[in-house]
Amino acid sequence: MGYRAPLRDMRFVLREVAGLDAVARLPGCEEATPETVDAVLEQAARFAAEVLDPLNATGDREGARWEQGAVRTPSGFREAYRQFVANGWASLPISTAWGGQGLPRLVATPVEEMWCSANMSFSLCPMLTQGAIHALEARASEALKRLYLPKMASGEWTGTMNLTEPQAGSDLALLRTRAEAEAGGRYRIHGQKIFITYGEHDWTDQIVHLVLARTPDAPEGVKGISLFVVPKRLVGPDGELGERNRVHCTSIEHKLGIHASPTAVMSYDGARGWLVGEENRGLEIMFLMMNAARFAVGLEGVAIAERATQRALAYARERLQGRELAGAGGPPVPIVRHPDVRRMLMLMKAQTEAMRALAYAVAARMDAAQRHPVDSERQRAQALVDLLIPVVKGWFTETGFEIASLGVQVHGGMGYIEETGAAQHLRDARIATIYEGTTGIQANDLIGRKILREGGSTAQALLDEMRSCAAQLAADGEPALASVGAQLTAAVSAASDALRFVLERAGSAPREVYAGAVPFLRLMGIVCGGWQMGRAALAARRRLGEAGADRPFLEAKVRTARFYAEHLLPQAAALRTAIVTGGASVLALEEEQFYLD
Repeated sequence: MGYRAPLRDMRFVLREVAGLDAVARLPGCEEATPETVDAVLEQAARFAAEVLDPLNATGDREGARWEQGAVRTPSGFREAYRQFVANGWASLPISTAWGGQGLPRLVATPVEEMWCSANMSFSLCPMLTQGAIHALEARASEALKRLYLPKMASGEWTGTMNLTEPQAGSDLALLRTRAEAEAGGRYRIHGQKIFITYGEHDWTDQIVHLVLARTPDAPEGVKGISLFVVPKRLVGPDGELGERNRVHCTSIEHKLGIHASPTAVMSYDGARGWLVGEENRGLEIMFLMMNAARFAVGLEGVAIAERATQRALAYARERLQGRELAGAGGPPVPIVRHPDVRRMLMLMKAQTEAMRALAYAVAARMDAAQRHPVDSERQRAQALVDLLIPVVKGWFTETGFEIASLGVQVHGGMGYIEETGAAQHLRDARIATIYEGTTGIQANDLIGRKILREGGSTAQALLDEMRSCAAQLAADGEPALASVGAQLTAAVSAASDALRFVLERAGSAPREVYAGAVPFLRLMGIVCGGWQMGRAALAARRRLGEAGADRPFLEAKVRTARFYAEHLLPQAAALRTAIVTGGASVLALEEEQFYLD
């Protein structure tokens, strides 16, 4: 079955939950009218369904190929990218200063979800290019911006980020790539980078690499890392491409999934590079790109969940097996009628909708953090974005993988057969929990850099906002909403207990606190998802009273929120127990005891 963008849910979340109207009132967002946004979504849905989705399975089977330094992407991908650029999709959220369309992050988010649902491998290259643009726009010199950003914004050139190395993994303090200054403000870059997505490809003549490296007198550790622009081909002052730079792809990885996306090993043999920002401030700058990438990777969790859900639902409607009641006669029925299959489909649907609502809400806060005219509002929005980025990246990707796994289960034995397509979603989704920082890294970041650094103030304010929503739900006369309110109240209480434990014990028992970091991240994700589903249910209830309301859709929204509340929010109490009391048992074994026969 082909991918169809869930436009009704996307529009509902944009308007009723994420606050598109408020975003459209921000300076620079005035063109995000309902008519413009609808047109963008309709055209993106068509491109995703007609151009990208048909290449997904063929690209998975064919894969990217390395041929003596060159990389060939699967049949049709290069042509699809040219059409992608010609239609202006590469420039959607990029500033008009560099030739972009300047649409809000909130509008770009559902479009990017569509690209990833239709073809995750394809979507990775534009996603990373946007992150590179963001980092250059924030910290590069005006000369570098003028030289690179217009063609990157148009999609004529693509971008990468080159962080890790074979000996370093996620520990960037161990980087060895070096940068030696020479005349004219240039540097010579020497070293090797691994896991570079689209580090080499055949879509464009130019690839702009952002590379972390050390200068000879740099201090040890992460404080001695600088960031450099290292183009595949040198660029003249007029912007024309010159000779090949001394950077080459020496191989690409053979991976579990995303086969059409080349993951390159890059060798820098005295390649020319140009410093971005100041020396020894590279990691700080790269975090601008990494945070954008972490949000985008979190969105991959939503996208894969949506695609797996669509495929499972289509199969469940068609697959005839068993009787409606055990022991009953009559012909076989579609498996969608079986209670346990219905339960799995509801888990898939409810969590996908919760993640989408939270993603779009965070995107709206990103727009406010960048564009709100009041400084205090920008700071408040940015604090919430910072807090929720690790939740978006960590919880979304873990949940997306679980939903892809449920999709295989709905298919039964056929899900294990590649031809049905369910297995590809599972394989593709697996990497999202790992790259751009594993779930453990996101959880440590949530506790250490986002909560403890500010004494939990933003997290406390967020929980207060959730309590207010829960009170509104509990006070509603509709039994479904009252149930959501009761469950959300209990879940917020569990999250509050866990937050108090983190704040009180991090100083005296840090290892016990961090032993519960991933459960804490999961707890925050589940509760934030319940909060957004509660807000969606309140909005749907209001809309049901309007003339011409789409009753089946709105009623389904309320019922799905109730399912989420009664089947997923109760997990909060168990996670709270694991966080508050379970740290010591995580650390109880001596290291040697893991290896006893």
